[in-house]
Amino acid sequence: MAHETGQIESISGPVVKARGLHGVRMYEVVRVGHEQLIGEVIEVGDDICTVQCYEETSGLSPGEPVVATGDALSVELGPGLIGSIYDGIQRPLPELKEMSGDFISRGLTVEGLDKEKKWTFIPSVNKGEMVEPGSVIGEVPETGIITSKIMIPLGIKGEITEIVSKGDYTVVETICKVKDDHGDIHEVMMMQKTAVRKGRPFKERVPMNTPLITGQRVIDTFMPQAKGGTGAIPGGFGTGKTVTLHQFAKWADAQVVVYVGCGERGNEMTEALEEWPSLKDPQSGRPLMERTVLIANTSNMPVAAREASIYVAVTLAEYFRDQGLDVALMADSTSRWAEALREISGRLGQLPSEEGYPAYLGSRLAQFYERGGRVKALGGKDRIGSITLCGAVSPPGGDFSEPVTQATLRIVKVFWALDKDLAARRFFPAINTLTSYSLYHNNLEKWHREHLGTDWPDLVTEAMAILQKDQELREIVQLVGPDALPESERAILEAARMIKEDFLTQSALHEIDTFCPIGKTYRMLRTIIRFTRKMTRAVKLGVNVRRILEFSVLDNIARMKIAPWDSYESTMDKIETKMEREFQALFNELTEAGFITPEI
Repeated sequence: MAHETGQIESISGPVVKARGLHGVRMYEVVRVGHEQLIGEVIEVGDDICTVQCYEETSGLSPGEPVVATGDALSVELGPGLIGSIYDGIQRPLPELKEMSGDFISRGLTVEGLDKEKKWTFIPSVNKGEMVEPGSVIGEVPETGIITSKIMIPLGIKGEITEIVSKGDYTVVETICKVKDDHGDIHEVMMMQKTAVRKGRPFKERVPMNTPLITGQRVIDTFMPQAKGGTGAIPGGFGTGKTVTLHQFAKWADAQVVVYVGCGERGNEMTEALEEWPSLKDPQSGRPLMERTVLIANTSNMPVAAREASIYVAVTLAEYFRDQGLDVALMADSTSRWAEALREISGRLGQLPSEEGYPAYLGSRLAQFYERGGRVKALGGKDRIGSITLCGAVSPPGGDFSEPVTQATLRIVKVFWALDKDLAARRFFPAINTLTSYSLYHNNLEKWHREHLGTDWPDLVTEAMAILQKDQELREIVQLVGPDALPESERAILEAARMIKEDFLTQSALHEIDTFCPIGKTYRMLRTIIRFTRKMTRAVKLGVNVRRILEFSVLDNIARMKIAPWDSYESTMDKIETKMEREFQALFNELTEAGFITPEI
């Protein structure tokens, strides 16, 4: 089929105006110039259309051809995605390097999936069965962690007339034939193509009542994320946004992680590419890359591809969600994506809104975050999958009142506010517990009570009250000094210190402390709150706080964060026993002195 051809009228950075493409549609992919650069139609007029190029446009000149492909920007979905490293439009970076070396040439076309590699297909349906869009017809063991389900594509419904037996096939070989109600035969292969600008359909949304365990104590305790939820992590330069998202991607209990480096510095993506293949998944012990897809569109890559990268990422995530998997998508950072929107809209001459961003910034962000959620997938049997969206925001100068941060906060339900002052004091993760929040506490309370302890909500509430009281007392201490405080308030300061230093601080570089199982988080918090309650009671009975600070169990509490994952229960039991013993000894002293007759 012949493709319609026009010619370049004018060029402004990544924006190209073309004349003569009369039948072109919005968001259709075109090939620009003699080098056939990849572009996408973003504005259509009577005779002139506007194209954003996903590659560098230097050297183009008016009069060069522009060829319409007839297709929307799409991704290839099927076995082979896991462990891959793509650019912003799903071109595999290793293959691009093989073709052009360390510096990527323009106009290269590389398919997203390997069409020659064979995968072991295990059918799960028989000839004569009825199928519909989303029905699972077989499985492919893709990695040691993930087994991909092969589903019927959209638009195909009917009776299976032919299904291959178990064996090795490429993603483009026919594995199944379906006869529809009109008698037409549809051939099904393992690969399917999906446009990225529109979300994949599903049956219905389901409640988000299961937490996404991140292994980061401050998050899992005070501002938990639900599977299928949305969250934002804004912070100024150097506050640890990327490190925190890396921690999410490494340790979150999602089955698949899609990490998109959207306009971030190249060295940060390099760190991920070098480090992640050597890391082990805490659940399976297998390499983390066996459940990860990386999309790298760094700040030195073409700006228009940055705008497309998050749509590519969320479409890949939807494919795994439809298989009934829990997916975590990390976007670092949506501010750089918004800057790409601003640059493109400026070159189009669109009326700018606040700080030069386009007026549709908020709606575009909402369209992205709304593609998250926990849903029942299409197909016969109920498969529940989820996409948890976590986006970093990089406000200039750490100003949370700027447009991208404010537009994001109106959409997401979890807000992790990074604090520059905490980061300057080497307090990591530098998340301010008093300004951050989660709207999923009520949704997750039942899960926490059943899987951790019925006292979990009370422990969290008590710890937060201590931190809030500590903030108030700090202001007084700065004015009059700590000696002016009564012993009861000194006890609060000490309790807050224990929560902050022994519980909230967590080293991303320590082999044990980098990840904290939720059960260990619960035991650590329970130990500190129990110590606080006993200390408060002792102070009310006249004990000086300095006397309690001499307890040797405080050293054990300070080191409990590095208790091994597989033996923390016995470590916590010993700490709690020792704590009981030392407080009992203190109360015995008071009893012998005739002050009290305590019951502990």
